[in-house]
Amino acid sequence: MELLVKIIVCFFAGAGAGIGTGFAGMSAAAIVGPMLATFLGMAPYQAIGIGLASDVLASAISAWTYKKNKNLDVKNSLVLLICVLCMTVVGSLIAKMLPDRAMGTTTQIAMVFIGLRFLLKPVQNTKEQMAAVEPRERIIKSAIGGCLVGFICGFVGAGGGMMLLFVLTSFLGYEMHMAVGTSVFIMAFTAFTGSVSHVMIGGMPDVQAMLLCIVFTLLWARIAAVIANKASAITLNRVVGIVMITTSAVILAVNYLI
Repeated sequence: MELLVKIIVCFFAGAGAGIGTGFAGMSAAAIVGPMLATFLGMAPYQAIGIGLASDVLASAISAWTYKKNKNLDVKNSLVLLICVLCMTVVGSLIAKMLPDRAMGTTTQIAMVFIGLRFLLKPVQNTKEQMAAVEPRERIIKSAIGGCLVGFICGFVGAGGGMMLLFVLTSFLGYEMHMAVGTSVFIMAFTAFTGSVSHVMIGGMPDVQAMLLCIVFTLLWARIAAVIANKASAITLNRVVGIVMITTSAVILAVNYLI
């Protein structure tokens, strides 16, 4: 019975995480971590580690799908990637020094507001506008944004997808599909760094739950990414907003009502 409950929880966590990753470029860890901690009673730090591990392949397969559709910008995202990676380790170290805690509500509330932004003011940037951003300006904004996103990734246990998406669209002028594709590309590396850091610092988590979450998240991320690349920019904006708001509302409800 205990194994069945674990499979069911991991399936729904993986489904929600995979859909959020493939469609919205959202971190799988933002969903997997809270669900495992809430429904399976895992220590938050262990649950975060599993969430980040689930994020690695899900983000990688999503990035590959976006690249096939020419919606991935590797060259211009390297500064952002490096800064995110460095600060992810710092965030993980600081998080371990704090006592176990429920997933903070601050991140979920921020996700609601960012989700509303995509619903009420859709991103309508074009690839031409993105390419017109001055190189020096891009580097500075990428460095600042990368440091903030990386710290959030390691400290809160999220791959930083929603924040990456916000930085890419609002500060770097990315077109929506390109922003999601680039976001999941960076998340594959940040999630790997974060998961390794969590294992080295906090020990190996529940291997059975981790494998289940990785498989389910990977499957749904692939399905979602294929569909997302065929959708219009306006539709993708709406899906991103709805996914962010719904996910945050469910997590907040679970944390406070159960």
